Amino acid sequence: MRRALHGRHRVLTARLLLRPWDAADAAPLTKAVIASLPELWPWMPWAREWPAEPSAVEERLMGFAAAFEEGRDWMYGIFDPADGSVLGGTGLHPRVGPDAIEIGYWIRTDVTRRGYATEAAAALTRVAFELHEVDHVEIRCDEWNDASARVPERLGYRRVAEIDSPLKTPEGANQRRHVWSLDRAGYPASLPARAKIEIREE
Repeated sequence: MRRALHGRHRVLTARLLLRPWDAADAAPLTKAVIASLPELWPWMPWAREWPAEPSAVEERLMGFAAAFEEGRDWMYGIFDPADGSVLGGTGLHPRVGPDAIEIGYWIRTDVTRRGYATEAAAALTRVAFELHEVDHVEIRCDEWNDASARVPERLGYRRVAEIDSPLKTPEGANQRRHVWSLDRAGYPASLPARAKIEIREE
């Protein structure tokens, strides 16, 4: 049975800092999103609301922070621990059932192809199994999003289903979404189980 975590914490990996968003992150987040809009727009519904007013971004981030602390949803910014710059975003979402959790992620366009999404997803897979105590973790990717699909494949997830996507292609065509899953039995032999992470309470 999934155990909901309350309170703030941060996760350190070999190259990344994952921490809850703050309202003060609004400006650097906006800069990262706008620089990445052509790549985010086809796959991320929220990207279609940008550019957004600074006050609206701050309000959204405050909502993320409240949900994190209350144990309802866990949205993390992905930061460079050296200079604090926003590299992307990720999260753990309890929207796929009581004993499961879903990982989502995006990476700023100019720092893609460095393995950051894989590193962040590996870290959150460990958090999901070892702290949230779920039975399985899912990653869902639209069928044409090859870059995103390579992440669960590298981490040892299995593609288990295909469902309708809520998104359409830029040309207006319907899309399908692939569901990748890693269960508790398969976790110990997976790459995420060996990932080096440090979790710090705030």
